[in-house]
Amino acid sequence: MSATVFVALFSGINVGGNRIVKMAELRAFFEELGFTDVASYVQSGNVVFRAKKGDAVTLTKQLEAAFEKKWGFHSRIMVRDLGWFERLVSENPYPEVAGDPTKLHAYTLERQPTADEIARLAEKCTGPESFEVKGDVLYLKAPDGLGKSVFANLIPRVLKVPGTARNWRSVLALLEMAGKAGAK
Repeated sequence: MSATVFVALFSGINVGGNRIVKMAELRAFFEELGFTDVASYVQSGNVVFRAKKGDAVTLTKQLEAAFEKKWGFHSRIMVRDLGWFERLVSENPYPEVAGDPTKLHAYTLERQPTADEIARLAEKCTGPESFEVKGDVLYLKAPDGLGKSVFANLIPRVLKVPGTARNWRSVLALLEMAGKAGAK
């Protein structure tokens, strides 16, 4: 049986000098758990890896428990497979800003938000931003960039669906890394 390629997205590590996790240590942690072709991307905690068994849900539980045991704090981890990343990119509703990764972000959500949750969020979207939810992904177009977006700061509180955001450059880099791992 061939191994499946997954991407693990960590939240709440290496932010503002807190909860420091070195990427070399994180890669070693994945290898110790028996995963192969482990590669990381930037400091925010993105790991591409291959697993011989398990699905995204099982791997998420396994990684969160092992991570907390090793580092002593909880990090919410979203595990998604290569096919999910391919869909994420192909279904981008804002192709016009895909060339400027500071203006396009994808939030990987723990679950698909309900229509009511999306409607509550839409009420708060009064600035220059626009967003669209497709399944367990929220696409955010922020014309002035995420740093200046008041709306972006409201998303976790208003939506109340746990998630982790990545800019479009990271999304494309992870897809490319996962694609290469999948081609082996």
